[in-house]
Amino acid sequence: MTTRKDIEQVLWNACDSFRGKIDSSRYKDYILSMLFVKYLSDVSKEKREEYIKQYDGDMRRVERAMSRERFAIDEHSTFDYLYENRNDAEIGQKINVALRQIEDHNSGKLRNVFRAIDFNSQVDFGEPREKNATLRNLLEDFHALDLRPSQLGSSDIIGDAYEYMIAMFASDAGKKGGEFFTPSQVSELVASLVEPRENDRIYDPTCGSGGLLLKAYKKVPGGKAALYGQELNAQTWALCTMNMFLHGVDDARIWQGDTLSNPQNLENDRLMTFQVVVANPPFSLDKWDSGFLADAEADSKGKKKMSAELDPYHRFNCGVPPTSKGDYAFVLHMLSSLDNQNGRMAVVLPHGVLFRGASEGQIRRRLVEMRLLDAVIGLPANLFYGTGIPACILVFKKNRIRDDVLFIDASGEGNFEKGKNQNILRDSDIARIVNAYRVRENVDKFSRVASFEEIRENDFNLNIPRYVDTFEEEELVDIDEVKQNIASIEAELAQVQAQMKRYLEELGL
Repeated sequence: MTTRKDIEQVLWNACDSFRGKIDSSRYKDYILSMLFVKYLSDVSKEKREEYIKQYDGDMRRVERAMSRERFAIDEHSTFDYLYENRNDAEIGQKINVALRQIEDHNSGKLRNVFRAIDFNSQVDFGEPREKNATLRNLLEDFHALDLRPSQLGSSDIIGDAYEYMIAMFASDAGKKGGEFFTPSQVSELVASLVEPRENDRIYDPTCGSGGLLLKAYKKVPGGKAALYGQELNAQTWALCTMNMFLHGVDDARIWQGDTLSNPQNLENDRLMTFQVVVANPPFSLDKWDSGFLADAEADSKGKKKMSAELDPYHRFNCGVPPTSKGDYAFVLHMLSSLDNQNGRMAVVLPHGVLFRGASEGQIRRRLVEMRLLDAVIGLPANLFYGTGIPACILVFKKNRIRDDVLFIDASGEGNFEKGKNQNILRDSDIARIVNAYRVRENVDKFSRVASFEEIRENDFNLNIPRYVDTFEEEELVDIDEVKQNIASIEAELAQVQAQMKRYLEELGL
């Protein structure tokens, strides 16, 4: 049997074939793509063997049965074919051709998934001799790995191993890693807060490699939910598409493009709406409005400025966020994409969204007045790749009757495990936060329900310490006891000094 540990070991061995030659931000795409090809090949090979046995070698019936499988792969696109040709001088081109054929045969599910990957790249691999040696090593690393379904202990093993490697690459990539991966524990918390249900449409407008979407999907019994997402980066979009496929989610709709200036979640020229929306958008994205400015008129100084009228989907009627801070641009897009009857939404954001002024303050005020904001949850610092700043989760609900807001401060000691490079939310920490959100009670130094009137008195500043007092009172100091201790220490010191003087006299010093 092939275990997840076996897969991870092969993947790390494959990393060794690239280290020192190509940056990990690049070689992750080659390794994860090869894992994908190996998986497709092994699944197809085993299924074909089963049909040959079932139909007593009648290849016409075998081919007909294979055509009804969830994907198709021809002989010259299989991993076995590539491995047999590992010493070919044109192996890089052969791999590229195999990838294009896989796309062509499965265009409904895998169209363009390999378009940003070039196994024949001189930029990444260098001269032909070095390139061919690296690719030969890569194929040999994967050769012994058996990914046939009968050899996998669970259908989740391959998908989980894929996500594990994405996490490892994100950790290695530092700040850039945060662009395509949300730590698993944070994804688990966000997914738990929105409580996905059967027949929900679940959407992530900045889906990265898809981990947050999959966490939400796994909360739905029987997987009876539809997944939607959009990702700007083409390589990350490809990772997400493969991630969905490896987890058995063939019907996920993952679009590629700028969610703000070119949203793809459209039906009849209007934004689609979803029962569940989750996201970890890029923090304080600068120049988020650049995709709108082509249609803007320049002012007297020749400068173009974003306005609500430039958006055909009317997402910024509550206000236009500043050009240098895109956080509320994503929030307003998400709220515009949220089902009016039963929409639940959770988004990870920097703390600045809670108290920054100007247009962000106006937007914040409108969201509270419209009874959309349900909870503010402060997270521990250093949870995310490449940034040590603490973040928060804002939870929104449509069709909300109450006008209060729950504040949770989960940032303090005891609410997380300190790690070597990153802090970690434990299962017990996640459970405590989710329970506090559902119960909605005041808990000393942890959670508090604030009324609309109190928030208004604070001028709609949502900074958590204004509502959850985590101040620890210091013990009163007994001055008389301190004086006695000082006197006792001084007496002991005098004795030691006297003894020292006698020793020095005896030594004639």
